[in-house]
Amino acid sequence: MESEEKTTLGITVKKNEDFSEWYNEVVLKGGLADFADLKGFMVIKPHGYAIWEKIQQHFDAEIKKLGHKNAYFPAVIPEKFFEKEKEHVDGFSPEVFWITEAGKEKLNEKLALRPTSETIIYDSYSRWIRSWRDLPVLINCWNSVFRSETKMTKLFLRTREFLWQEGHTCHATNEEADKEVMAILNIYKKLMEELLAIPVITGKKTESEKFAGALYTTTLEALMPDGRAIQMGTSHNLGQHFSKAFGIKFSDKDRQEKYVWQTSWGISTRLIGAVVMAHGDDKGLVLPPSIAPVQAVIIPIVFEKSKKAVINKSEEVRDLLSTQFSVELDDREGYSAGFKFNEWELKGVPIRIEIGPKDVEKNQAVLVRRDTGEKEIVKLPEIGKKVKQTLEMVQKNLFEKSKKLLKENTHEASDLKQFKKLIENRGMIIANWCGDAKCEEQVKTDTGATIRCMPFEKIDKKGKCIACGKDGHLRAYFARAY
Repeated sequence: MESEEKTTLGITVKKNEDFSEWYNEVVLKGGLADFADLKGFMVIKPHGYAIWEKIQQHFDAEIKKLGHKNAYFPAVIPEKFFEKEKEHVDGFSPEVFWITEAGKEKLNEKLALRPTSETIIYDSYSRWIRSWRDLPVLINCWNSVFRSETKMTKLFLRTREFLWQEGHTCHATNEEADKEVMAILNIYKKLMEELLAIPVITGKKTESEKFAGALYTTTLEALMPDGRAIQMGTSHNLGQHFSKAFGIKFSDKDRQEKYVWQTSWGISTRLIGAVVMAHGDDKGLVLPPSIAPVQAVIIPIVFEKSKKAVINKSEEVRDLLSTQFSVELDDREGYSAGFKFNEWELKGVPIRIEIGPKDVEKNQAVLVRRDTGEKEIVKLPEIGKKVKQTLEMVQKNLFEKSKKLLKENTHEASDLKQFKKLIENRGMIIANWCGDAKCEEQVKTDTGATIRCMPFEKIDKKGKCIACGKDGHLRAYFARAY
C-alpha cells in the first residue's frame, strides 16, 4: 500500500527527459500550488505561499531602509485612465479583463481588473503632489494583478492572476529617478543571488521589449536548466510620460511649475517558479535555506521498545534547534521513516535529521543534506553549530551550481549561421547588434530568440550585426525565453 502511495506521490519523470512535465509534477506534488477550477488561474498552497512570504519579508525590509512605504489602491481601473497614456494602453489592452456589469445594471464606463497599477495610482498622485516638499514619493504595493494570457498557462510562470509587488515613485529630477531605478535593481539582484541562489544578468531592455510607457526598462535575466531565459524582475524609469498624461506637477524651489519624474518596478510569484526550475531534481524540490519554510525536519526512527526514548530525544533536539532555525518534527503515526524521507525530499527541505535508538544511546543524530544526499553523524552537543554550517554550505552550493550552468551555457556568435546552430542547444548567446528593431525582429522570427538585455558591463568586442551584417556597435544577450 505504502509503495503504491509513494509511486503516486513521487516524481514520475526525469528533469532532463521531459522538463515541462517534470516542472508540473514538482509544483503540484511538492505542495506549492494547484490548478483552480477556472482556466488560467491557480491556488497557491501554504508551502508555496510561505516561500513568497520569505521573499516579501526580505524585500520589504530592504526598501523600507530607503524610506519606501506600503499602500493599497483599487483593483479596478476606469477605462478613461488607460486612454491617457497611449503607449501604455496599446501595450496592455490585449491582456485586460473588463467589467461591464454590476449586478443587473450595465456600467456607464468599463472597468479594468488591474493588469498593473500605474494609472489608478497616478490619478491619486496628481492630487497629492503640489510642492517640491512633497517629493520624493516612495510607495510600494503588495497585490495581485490580472492578465488575460492567451498563451498556454503554467503554474507560477504564466497565469491569469499572480501576486507581486509594484513600486511607484515620484522625483524632482531625472537624475533622482535614475538613481532610484538602479537602487531597486541592486536590491533585486541581491535578493535573487543571495536568497534564491540564482545568478542574474542585469541590463537594459530594447525599445521594443521595454515596459509600455517607460523611458527605459532595466531587467534581471536568469538562465534555467532547460536553456531558456526567464525575466526575474524589472525596474523602469517612466520619465515624464505619465506625469504629463495625469498632470502630476509640483512647484519647485525656483517657483517654476514642473512635471515629476517617475519610476516603477516589480517582482512576482514567478520567482518561485524560477527556484523550482533552477534547483529541483528528480526527487522534487530543492529549496535554498534562505527561503525554505522548513529548514530542517527531524524524523524519529521508531521501534516499539524504544519509541518513547526516541520521541523524547527528537523533541529535545527540535526545541534546541527551534531557537535558531525553522524546524519541524515529523512524528506522525502510521507512516514509515522511509515514506517520510521521500515526502520531505519532495518538499525540498534542506536538512533531514534522523534519530533512532542507537543514536539516542550514543547521543548523536544523522544529518542528511537535500542538495547532495550526503550523510553525516553529528554529536548532539554540536548539532546547532553543524546545522548552521550545513545550511550555509547548501545555500552556497546551490548558487555555485547555478553560476556554473550560466557560464557553461553562455556562448558568443559572430554571424546568423553560427547563432542558429547555438540557439538549438538553448542557452544565452552574446552577439553584436546594430540597434535596428527590424534586425531584432528578424532574429526573433528566424530563431525564436529575443534580446533579453543589453548588459551594463561593457563588453569591448567589435563585430557585425548578427542580422544585417552592418556595424554592430551594441552587444546584447539573446535567448529563447519563458
